[in-house]
Amino acid sequence: MTLSQEIKFGTDGWRGIIADQFTFANVDRVARAAAQVLEATFGHLGTKKIMVGYDRRFLSDRFARCAAEAMAEQGYEIYLAQSYCSTPAMSWAAFGQRALGAVVITASHNPPEYNGCKIKGAFGGSVSKTITAQVEKAITEEREKRSGGSLSAFDPWLDYAQVLQTKVDIEKIKGGLQAGKIKVLVNPMYGAASGGLQKILGDVPGLVEINNRRDPLFGGAPPEPIAKYLTDFCQQVRELQQENPGAIVFGLAFDGDGDRIAAVDGQGNYLSSQVLIPVLIEHLHCHHGLLGQVVKTISGSDLIPRVAKLYNLTVVETAIGFKYIAEEMLKCSLTLLGGEESGGIGYGNHIPERDALLSALYVLEAVATREQDIPSLYRALQEKTNFHSAYDRIDITVKQPQTLIETLTNNCPERIADRSVLSVQTIDGFKLRLEGDSWLLIRFSGTEPLLRLYSEAPTMTEVHTILHWIKEWVERVDH
Repeated sequence: MTLSQEIKFGTDGWRGIIADQFTFANVDRVARAAAQVLEATFGHLGTKKIMVGYDRRFLSDRFARCAAEAMAEQGYEIYLAQSYCSTPAMSWAAFGQRALGAVVITASHNPPEYNGCKIKGAFGGSVSKTITAQVEKAITEEREKRSGGSLSAFDPWLDYAQVLQTKVDIEKIKGGLQAGKIKVLVNPMYGAASGGLQKILGDVPGLVEINNRRDPLFGGAPPEPIAKYLTDFCQQVRELQQENPGAIVFGLAFDGDGDRIAAVDGQGNYLSSQVLIPVLIEHLHCHHGLLGQVVKTISGSDLIPRVAKLYNLTVVETAIGFKYIAEEMLKCSLTLLGGEESGGIGYGNHIPERDALLSALYVLEAVATREQDIPSLYRALQEKTNFHSAYDRIDITVKQPQTLIETLTNNCPERIADRSVLSVQTIDGFKLRLEGDSWLLIRFSGTEPLLRLYSEAPTMTEVHTILHWIKEWVERVDH
């Protein structure tokens, strides 16, 4: 296997198993290539500055120093984070410090044996597929060391926390928490968002954080805020509600590098961004008076365009991956919100980057302002739009992905779970629009060897029927 085949950038970054693909030698090469391409792309800014950050994974701090030293040797002015931090904090640093960009050592939500590298542009978001392709090509090129480089430490949390404080009514949030009206359990899943809300809000009663120590094994499960990894957390939130019957109780969970969010209501029910995004659209428009387009991926709920229509907001649909949302946000001068099913939500009044901590602040503000819990806010939108639905996703492994792709391309099912297939959309995987206000999406992960199956339908029973049917169909094709 050649080096260029070994290092490939997926939906958002390069990921590899530590000590296999992800080695110090490969990080060195990727960092040098990334610096070269960032300079070629954003060199007109007249700077040599590049920010470097890292998460809490095994050896992430060492890999980050390796990357920083490699780029400094190439003549760049490198600022290395003095502690772990969320990826959005590094994206803000790239933008706020007017740097060429940022290199972040993180494997986000991947299992603990992985580490990775994300590249952020000067604009404060993920670079495009075109740029990562240039990095892949530049990895194999020989370079001579250049003079003039430097390596300094910086605090990535300071400016980031300050700017997030300006986005919401901090006193409104703190007031609800201090008065005991709101109780929130925060679960950073042992990841890089640990302590983030405290840095923004201070040590305020009513806000309790768990799973915030460093654990490179992430408690035995990937740091991904999806239902199957949050079973214990859901129970803990339910118990907190029982202890505080008069309060609005909910939980907030963040992924390993702090760019994805999920919530849990007081009854212990998991709430994905399919629930949060419609609530946030209404809150940002009605409370903050914000306008602009709404950008969603093809896996986003059908409620999103219906809520947007309530407020005369246009909707743009993209492939899955926040880099595609970011591209649309950069194209348009006015964006309200861009969000994806997997928990990544970004805001046009900030930077074109998904940000779990900013999303958490907006959720807290919405609840504090309306004095209603998240499910109540969501149900009100369902009533306003006369659209009720349920959603779920399952991931499976397959042996013969090419066979599956060819079958879907040439012999796609015409009926699924006794529903006619009305149309097929192929901008990312295969999205099958089914009769009865339901849909199914089949696509391969861009960062893991998994097939992802997504569905939305009027009831959860129907969702699970569709997912069970397609899982069995995939297994027959893949036998």
